[in-house]
Amino acid sequence: MLVYKKAFALAMEIFEITKTYPKDEIFSLTSQIRKASRSVCSNIGEGYRKRQYTAHFISKMSDADMENSEVQVWLDFSLACKYISQEQHQDLNFKSEEIGKLLFHMINNPEKYS
Repeated sequence: MLVYKKAFALAMEIFEITKTYPKDEIFSLTSQIRKASRSVCSNIGEGYRKRQYTAHFISKMSDADMENSEVQVWLDFSLACKYISQEQHQDLNFKSEEIGKLLFHMINNPEKYS
């Protein structure tokens, strides 16, 4: 599924980038952005497996979208703390927005995924 592949790729890219974050961020920003980016994938996977239950599917895609929005917040903090460049922020944010658009389509058109 395209949205899962894109979300997984973004989570892995975030994982690699956050390896360079300061050690004093390990229990805050680093763990939060990694957790949120991975949660996008896990919610997509859980929802897709239960796609025959429309309300559950929509709920899980909505949860994925919420986690994706959280990733964007952590990216903003990463930029403000100067852990990533403006270019990295734009690239990662663009990828996150693309995932959000795909999730929005899934939420509003669940019948296409059942």
